[in-house]
Amino acid sequence: MNKLILLAAAGLCFGSMYAKSPKKDKAEEGFTFTTVKENPITSIKNQNQSGTCWSFSSIGFLESELLRTGKGEFDLSEMFVVHKTMEDRAVNYVRYHGDASFSPGGSFEDIVYCYKNYGMVPQDVMPGIQYGDSLPNHNELDAVAGAYVEAIGKGKQRKLTPVWKKGVTAIYDTYLGECPKEFTYKGKTYTPRTFADEVLGLNMDDYVSLTSYTHHPFYQPFSIEVQDNWRNALSYNLPIDELMEVMDNAINNGYTFAWGADVSEEGFTRDGVAVCPDVAKGAELTGSDMARWLGLSKSDRRKELTSKPLPEINVTQEMRQTAFDNWETTDDHGMLIYGIAKDQNGKEYYMVKNSWGLSGKYKGIWYASKAFVKYKTMNILVHKKAIPADIAKKLGL
Repeated sequence: MNKLILLAAAGLCFGSMYAKSPKKDKAEEGFTFTTVKENPITSIKNQNQSGTCWSFSSIGFLESELLRTGKGEFDLSEMFVVHKTMEDRAVNYVRYHGDASFSPGGSFEDIVYCYKNYGMVPQDVMPGIQYGDSLPNHNELDAVAGAYVEAIGKGKQRKLTPVWKKGVTAIYDTYLGECPKEFTYKGKTYTPRTFADEVLGLNMDDYVSLTSYTHHPFYQPFSIEVQDNWRNALSYNLPIDELMEVMDNAINNGYTFAWGADVSEEGFTRDGVAVCPDVAKGAELTGSDMARWLGLSKSDRRKELTSKPLPEINVTQEMRQTAFDNWETTDDHGMLIYGIAKDQNGKEYYMVKNSWGLSGKYKGIWYASKAFVKYKTMNILVHKKAIPADIAKKLGL
């Protein structure tokens, strides 16, 4: 207060100083998002210390589909799917005498296969945590299961016993709990199969995986060559602009979709934003002098490039292919895209449901720029009806 009095006594007008001060650039304010279109999702879950994002994201997708189709809100068991999938994956690994992938990762096809072949169960029927923690922690489980399966698959025995599979099942039973054969839901007894058929009622044939790479023909299905696609599931191949068109059409018509992406890029922050700023033009974009820019650590450069809206790289089909071929883009993380938002400059972002609990600035939600999604999408799982008619026709759907 005293300072203001002194300024006034000196004949300075505070009001006129305020009026003449330069307006703060919108980009300087950090990110401000406004929702354009938002489709219903269930609550944010936490995969914690487990490599099971594929199960959390695809279960989240099915839960959103149940909301969309008027079935109501469900909380389905991710660990039922993990248990069944890892048993199958162990068998596959041993069939190949260890020359196959056995890891806690997976693909969206695993949820499709599990639903079709084993059914589903509610979360409270199989919480999947038998070791005293409140959240998944699979460090020990993965080590034990991996060592057991490797001992069988790469062992020197000439003939396998008929009981080795029971050992795999016992390991996952111990850590995740047994997969129920029957359970009671709302006063009625179900099996996982009858629960999926009679209560959930989703048809897995309604869902397709879409991708975009040039090492296979467009508009034809192929098996994406990543280790976690161990079931060799097929994805329909689209030009990237058409894949983006599918995503927009899905959201704008009330559909969500499971999103497989690479989050190892500098632009994917741990604070709820995923962008693709032009790192090569970092000093120019951030307003730093070149000497200062070159002296920044990698983490500091990342912070400057992702702290506010900045111009992004122009993503091309060729860039996507190069990143896939040189291992810069991998099947790193599965999430759920459910909406579209705009920043303060009018640029659009996809709204993403993650499975890292209520972390980040937006409490478990990420805002991924369209440039990031265009560059780093591995594949999506989406309802056929979410695909524009002209694109669906090209795919023969």
